[in-house]
Amino acid sequence: MEGVAQAAPAIAMLAAFACVAGGVATIRRGDRRKGVLMLVMAVVLVGNVLIWTL
Repeated sequence: MEGVAQAAPAIAMLAAFACVAGGVATIRRGDRRKGVLMLVMAVVLVGNVLIWTL
């Protein structure tokens, strides 16, 4: 892997952590649906990183 391909998993993991933090904050503010969707997006990103690294 070269260039952006090497950085893609790291960037995706940072985005997943940000989605978890944003999802929890959104749920605490009272918008449960959007918060849960952000948590689901974080799970999908982590799954993509696992697939990329295998």
